[in-house]
Amino acid sequence: RAFVLIVPLAILAAGPAADAQQPGKVYRIGTLGNVPPITPELKRYGDALLQGLREHGFVQGQNLVIERRYAEGRAERFAEFAAEHVRNRVDVIFAVGPQAAIAAARATKTIPIVFWGVGWPVEHGLASSLARPGGNVTGMTFLTGPEVATKQLEFLKEIALKTARLAWITSMTTLKDVAGRRVVVAPPVLEAAARTLGMELHEFPVRQPEDFDAAFTRILESRMDAVGLIGDVLTYAARKRIVEFANRSGLPSTFGMKDFVVEGGLLSYSADHVEAFRKSGTYVGRILKGSKPGDLPIEQPMKFELVVNAKTAKALGLTIPPSVLIRADEVIQ
Repeated sequence: RAFVLIVPLAILAAGPAADAQQPGKVYRIGTLGNVPPITPELKRYGDALLQGLREHGFVQGQNLVIERRYAEGRAERFAEFAAEHVRNRVDVIFAVGPQAAIAAARATKTIPIVFWGVGWPVEHGLASSLARPGGNVTGMTFLTGPEVATKQLEFLKEIALKTARLAWITSMTTLKDVAGRRVVVAPPVLEAAARTLGMELHEFPVRQPEDFDAAFTRILESRMDAVGLIGDVLTYAARKRIVEFANRSGLPSTFGMKDFVVEGGLLSYSADHVEAFRKSGTYVGRILKGSKPGDLPIEQPMKFELVVNAKTAKALGLTIPPSVLIRADEVIQ
């Protein structure tokens, strides 16, 4: 799924440095993000990025300078900031999300680029393949396939046994690839998984922020038993509205991002984004030490986490069974 997840690159306290490739040299990373750190949860991503860099001996304030740029919701600014990083001759560009990564790839074919949170890197012209990207771009993909979303449905069914009709909020993301060709990516199909669990999955598409109120009305009129989604730039920006709607309507909810559960959603099952940011930092560190980005495989998530909100479950009159609690990585009280 192509999306721009709204995440920060935070300023951190530095730890002890390891041996860098060129003693005495100060390296520069140019970042392309959407917004600065605005919550403790988001700050964890920036912490993890610098942890990965420290593992390769690069410490902010000692041998590392990070030049941060935030689009603040204006995606067209990514091109401006990418060009600025190229003029400043940074050593590596770190891009969050497909729009930032595509802007960076258009701006330079020589400066290494590491991305995070790109669902379709090959389709968007960022790489020749996941195993061997070629060129100057590599990173961490967000796409995990329908099997991960299927786990969302399974955990929801375990907690909310009576769920028979599931409202699945979807958004179609359209972007232009590096060459300027329009690319449309579709969400994974989950109808078969829902049927296996004894549920009917009904899709409620949204294309812009103004679509949510109408979608909420249709969900209520259709007498849905629960709400679910995976998560992308559109739904992430509306996460508080979505969670408040679900809870106000007495609907259990399942998400593909932990941040929705932090806002009060019932549960999430997703890739561990903090770990993915740490891994991104290690990739940047390896490149600063001489590795070629085209030789570093684009990695898919390997670590996943289940998060449940006990307070929300209680408010909905649900009991989280021991079979879920024992598997939960975090229980929000």
